[in-house]
Amino acid sequence: MAIDYRQTIPNNVGLDDNRALQRALEHWQPRFLDWWREMGPSGSHNYEVYLRTAIAVDNEGWAKYGMVRMPEYRWGIFLADPVPDRLIGFGDSFGEKVWQQVPGEHRANLRRLIVTQGDTEPASVEQQRQLGLTCPSLYDLRNLFQVNVEEGRHLWAMVYLLHAYFGRDGREEAEELLARQSGDADKPRILGTFNEPIADWLSFFMFTYFTDRDGRYQLKSLAESAFDPLSRTCRFMLTEEAYHMFVGRTGITRVFKRTIEVMKALGSEDPADIRAAGAIDLPTLQRYINFWFSSSLDLFGAEISSNAATYFATGIKGRPDEGQFNDHVVLGERLLIDMPDRDGRVVPEAVPLRNAMNEVARTAYIADCDIGIRYWNRLIAEAGYDFPLALPSPRFHRSVGVWADIHTDPQGNPISDQRRAILSRDWLPSTEDRAFVGSLMQRVIKPGKVAAWLASPEIGIDNRPASYEYVRLN
Repeated sequence: MAIDYRQTIPNNVGLDDNRALQRALEHWQPRFLDWWREMGPSGSHNYEVYLRTAIAVDNEGWAKYGMVRMPEYRWGIFLADPVPDRLIGFGDSFGEKVWQQVPGEHRANLRRLIVTQGDTEPASVEQQRQLGLTCPSLYDLRNLFQVNVEEGRHLWAMVYLLHAYFGRDGREEAEELLARQSGDADKPRILGTFNEPIADWLSFFMFTYFTDRDGRYQLKSLAESAFDPLSRTCRFMLTEEAYHMFVGRTGITRVFKRTIEVMKALGSEDPADIRAAGAIDLPTLQRYINFWFSSSLDLFGAEISSNAATYFATGIKGRPDEGQFNDHVVLGERLLIDMPDRDGRVVPEAVPLRNAMNEVARTAYIADCDIGIRYWNRLIAEAGYDFPLALPSPRFHRSVGVWADIHTDPQGNPISDQRRAILSRDWLPSTEDRAFVGSLMQRVIKPGKVAAWLASPEIGIDNRPASYEYVRLN
């Protein structure tokens, strides 16, 4: 299939002049479109959606809005503008020139990181493919599709790096990115969180708040990379990732606002009363927070990691916002990390800082997540209710790292299997919780109307009113 690169694939990587890359993409692009039709947003192929499309990296070009038929969206390839005379900012080669090509000794590690990042992008589209059938409003449906197409563009960003810099290995890895499927028993996605089903919009809002926020920190770490094309790719991706977190933050906020409205109208805080009125009670919202936050924590990896130490030492992956630190080599420094001992106690252990880089990023992520918790707590308190939300301990409900499969309560205190079996339904969404939330998922597609379990949005998109017909269901 011949591709009109100027029109179909907006880019700033010289695609028109790179015949080898053109040949690779001429093979991959039809496969991607087949995947989009099969695994992209269900039933959306004839919709016209008010989407933003990146056509350049400057302020004028990175967010062009207009009605787009979904399969005709233009997934582009963009790198942020180069930083003149950029030097490696951390590790053993601190202060040396960054790499414009892949050093042979770092080829396998760089490929692994790019593939892992790339695998998350189509995974989230697959997880969310049925959500449009139960959208709470056209505004929300449009936001879902915006997130979906940008995750597709982020896949293109990683595939570009694989095709342009990793030869046959890269082309084969790019094919595999379309072969794996979220939740598939035989070929699942690489990271566990991206195999979790997202069957309702509350989970979608939690995912875009917590899991996409993890993505932000991973991209910030890779943006520090000595491999300059990867760094520039991730710097541009971060401009789009911010909107995904906005969708999560505002979505959860609207759920809380509606719940508070119902509590006031009923004069009751009883979860049964709130549910009977078609809203989501506060204890259920806390359980969903517990689940998605703890699941997202696993994405940072183990607390003690030789891979993290290697990535830092070699300049492949730094700390988020590396420039804020004073020491960029960190030889001899240590970090205290809570560890379980044989007697079921929590014991701090001093770990070499290079081996604890995952924990450095996770700690920054936790503080960032807590901003939303504090805001939602203010909403609850200002309404006159005493129900403080909290992020669970990073030791709670973990599947990766030193706390994997060690049972704790949400405060991080180790507990017995028997006690966990009795109390876990108070801490994580139960089958009944999910069934109730699922029962609220009734499609609302009249412009300006919103489902009864969340509040209307306060503002629209691109200076349009919230009642604008953001999706035309042709």
